[in-house]
Amino acid sequence: MTAEIIDGKAFAAKVREKVAGHVDRLKEEHGITPGLAVVLVGEDPASQVYVRSKGKQTVEVGMNSYEHKLEADTSEEDLLALIDRLNNDKDVHGILVQLPLPEHLDSDLVINSIDPAKDVDGFHISNVGLLGTGQKSMVPCTPLGCLMMLRDYHGSLSGMDAVVVGRSNIVGKPMAQLLLGDSCTVTIAHSRTKDLPDVVRRADIVVAAVGRPEMVPGDWIKEGATVIDVGINRVERDGKNKLVGDADYESCAARAGAITPVPGGVGPMTIACLLANTVTACCRANGLSEPEGLTA
Repeated sequence: MTAEIIDGKAFAAKVREKVAGHVDRLKEEHGITPGLAVVLVGEDPASQVYVRSKGKQTVEVGMNSYEHKLEADTSEEDLLALIDRLNNDKDVHGILVQLPLPEHLDSDLVINSIDPAKDVDGFHISNVGLLGTGQKSMVPCTPLGCLMMLRDYHGSLSGMDAVVVGRSNIVGKPMAQLLLGDSCTVTIAHSRTKDLPDVVRRADIVVAAVGRPEMVPGDWIKEGATVIDVGINRVERDGKNKLVGDADYESCAARAGAITPVPGGVGPMTIACLLANTVTACCRANGLSEPEGLTA
């Protein structure tokens, strides 16, 4: 068996096209332009790249982009004051504080100071609780992107056996909640799970989100299963840097029915879903119907 490749780059382009259509309608029918504010503290090179990409894509879909770049030694008081201003700015519908923050800042305190309705990363403790209890929430972007791709490939996920390898607050736990919401039978596994290969082998859907390069080999995968690889790991091969996932792509692709590549799989969906979440937040703030196909 040779797995079908789930092209996250192409799917993300479709999501951005849907977002742009909703933004146009909001402007034409209601005179509203969704706005996304991104806060970057310090000069972490990877974070700078992400923020530039987010700003570019925000503008491309017709939304307003507000970038706030702060010095690395910015005080917690000043950062919280900025977030308070953004919480009260009616033109800002989504707020994202780029992580990681400098060590002197309390990330949990900062994230939980964001208005939950504007928390387009879905990291606020209120949104975590709402998602966990099956209520309307802002959903973390990476798990939302994975869910969208799974729904697109399979249609209904009802009754499928899913294993999420990884228990992070950002991906593993919310991914499991989303799959439960779509009536999957879900196991959260991790590096200390007993008989991990056997646990993974029974799954119709494997979400690899453990943060270890190529940890999941092909002989862990059931014939025909769908593998969603969330990992982005930089390794050195033959003296060159290479990006690999948490699943060993070649061996997994030989057994799976479908698989996401790295790069070009889950990664492009994260920003696309950030834009989708901003439109959703805008619609909710204005008492309008949520955009179809862009929410969990």
